[in-house]
Amino acid sequence: MSLIEINKRYSDLATSDCCLSCGGAINYAEAQLNEVCVDLGSGRGTDVIRLAEIVGNDGFVYGVDISDGMIEKASKTAERMGVTNVKFIKSQLEQIKLSDNIADLVISNCTINHADNKQLAWDEIFRILKKGGRFVISDIYATEPIPDEFRNDPVAISECWAGSVTRDEYLQQLENAGFSSVNIIEESAPYSKGEVTVCSWTIAAKKPSGECSCCCS
Repeated sequence: MSLIEINKRYSDLATSDCCLSCGGAINYAEAQLNEVCVDLGSGRGTDVIRLAEIVGNDGFVYGVDISDGMIEKASKTAERMGVTNVKFIKSQLEQIKLSDNIADLVISNCTINHADNKQLAWDEIFRILKKGGRFVISDIYATEPIPDEFRNDPVAISECWAGSVTRDEYLQQLENAGFSSVNIIEESAPYSKGEVTVCSWTIAAKKPSGECSCCCS
């Protein structure tokens, strides 16, 4: 699926009634005053604007999306509501256009499964988080490996199921990126979606602070 096709697919959804979210990561994120937050797959900007209200004028929120249509829709909504501590950025998950160590918090709803290279996406999340920063992400995983006939189907991927990986693969990617002590906040029973069986979950973890927790004399 080319970037042009991806852009068109999700830009079309910006003006539809379709709900792309598979979870409510923001409900568990516990954003704090003055924090810098990032919403990956920010869509129409609803969660970005909610976060902007929580972090206050001295905080800031970046919305990241691949679609011109979503970026335009979200930017206009923020402008109409007078929300100034936000910025919407067009970017792929595998190469997020943000500086290293910029974010206290990263959230996302049913977006990571869309990434072509999920390991790179997790590496990027790790990169943009400050030391001690955290993510809270809702996503899906497949109970069995997705057959190639669906994994390479752009429509099936856009429907939030064909791009999913297995639970073990998902957790291994987090470990590879550098995250540890992953907290599974909620996890559904398996259910059918498209042509496969998946589970939804909301997970959280921190980027290590790099500080020694031992007591030194």
